[in-house]
Amino acid sequence: MLWLEVIVVLAAIFFGARLGSIGIGYAGGLGVLVLTLGLGLKLGSIPIDVILIIMSVIAAIGAMQVAGGLDYMVSIAEKILRKNPKQITILAPIVTYVMTFFAGTGHTAFSTLPVIAEVAKEQGIRPSRPLSIAVVASQVAITASPISAAVVFLSGVMEKQGIGYLELLAILIPSSFLACMCAAFVANFLGKDLKDDPIYQDRLAKGLVKTRGATKLELKPGAKLSVAIFLVSILAVVTYATLISDKIGVIKNPVLPRNEAIMLFMFAAATFISFFTKIDAAQVLNSATFKSGMSACICVLGVAWLGDTFVVNHIKEIKAIAGDLLNVYPWLLAVVLFFASTLLYSQASTAKALIPSAILLGVSPLTIVASFAAVSALFVLPTYPTLIAAVEMDDTGSTRIGKYVFNHPFVIPGVIAIALSVIFAFVIGGMIL
Repeated sequence: MLWLEVIVVLAAIFFGARLGSIGIGYAGGLGVLVLTLGLGLKLGSIPIDVILIIMSVIAAIGAMQVAGGLDYMVSIAEKILRKNPKQITILAPIVTYVMTFFAGTGHTAFSTLPVIAEVAKEQGIRPSRPLSIAVVASQVAITASPISAAVVFLSGVMEKQGIGYLELLAILIPSSFLACMCAAFVANFLGKDLKDDPIYQDRLAKGLVKTRGATKLELKPGAKLSVAIFLVSILAVVTYATLISDKIGVIKNPVLPRNEAIMLFMFAAATFISFFTKIDAAQVLNSATFKSGMSACICVLGVAWLGDTFVVNHIKEIKAIAGDLLNVYPWLLAVVLFFASTLLYSQASTAKALIPSAILLGVSPLTIVASFAAVSALFVLPTYPTLIAAVEMDDTGSTRIGKYVFNHPFVIPGVIAIALSVIFAFVIGGMIL
């Protein structure tokens, strides 16, 4: 029966991956149905907190997008990139990392990818270099964002292990950022120079490569104000979470727990943005950010529920098999998280499905925190939305998927970024904890 249950879980994940996008959530729910009604397993927990945090953060970002805030952030990013175009491979991941860090979602990278590709072409730089590491940085930054669902979930479980919110961020932020910068340096040397790429030369000769030049965005009146409100709300989240933490303890027995506080601060931000910038709140429902966020909620619901249902029914067997192995080779947790995230397509889903099991297996808190960056291996399969967007936006043909599927420009920078994030986190965590 155990093997049959494993087959059901893997089949649901692979089937969902084939459906793509929100389909992995659908298939995850189908897998839960088969495991429970079909095979009689006990129902696992629904990842309610993770889903609600994603919804509330996306609600605020959607309002900011309608108010023109994301366009304003992109205009700043374009100025930075065009001011130092020769350093595009280093600056591009900084831009996408920072935007994801503040927004809590990697989908903000969509708006910067065309600018990155254009600036690279203008400088004769192979666009696949900055685009690949920019996409990777936007994914890795999720594991450092103070308002991402994955980090909020991790902070909740690690607080019970004696690691506070600020300590967690103090490990995750520098380790992930430094790792992305190292990967950017390597990416600068990957692939042939654009002038030596036969595919580019062929596309150029056919007139398929176009240069658009700098874009001129007409910013809405409330664009800057919406960004300011959103940033203040993030500051409020971090401040409140710090004040109620056991380590700081300024607010004893808080009426409002941290997760609920994050949701309410985000709703407050959305309210203020809607009111002061005078947007039509109904338009938020049609914004690209809102749609992608709601899709993420479905994916987390289906996949994390599937994983939890399987784990809670077999925790004894898993502990017997994996417990001793992880104690001897703790870095294997990062490997498990890496490969799981390639299939689960979500940092939050992967964390929710596997981190609690690692804690039950007795894995040390430092190992769990240091391995956390490995949940960002969403770049391995060339089907993730931002990855596909980067391929489509590069008309030089340099950012392409190879015939062996896995031989694409995102793999090497991505593996380097995650491997170094884990290593740096072990070093920094060892000094802080």
